Amino acid sequence: QVQLVESGGGAVQAGGSLRLTCAASGRTFSAYAAGWFRLAPGKEREFVAFIAWNGARTYYADSVKGRFTIFRDNAKNTVYLQMNSLKPEDTAVYYCAANVARYGSAIADEYDYWGQGTQVTVSS
Repeated sequence: QVQLVESGGGAVQAGGSLRLTCAASGRTFSAYAAGWFRLAPGKEREFVAFIAWNGARTYYADSVKGRFTIFRDNAKNTVYLQMNSLKPEDTAVYYCAANVARYGSAIADEYDYWGQGTQVTVSS
């Protein structure tokens, strides 16, 4: 069993930066791929980024490519999402997820564990 807790959300002006943290419990987390998704009011859940179990592969949604970076520290059981050049359309609740398949996926239904989410609000 893996439990995920996100933190680092907040309110920021357009052009600013935030770093989200996903802290995991459970010794097996380092063997899982991890992803970030987001949910904005009135919209469907959207894939943001994923990272393979060993960090060797990452993949981003086109909407965040070049602005967001996903990385992990398996020694700390933690995955991060560095968000730069934030835009108002990035406003959403951001969720961390873990996928027992080691190489990651952009499909939410393929993830096995989810955190409770952290709110990110970007003002213009």
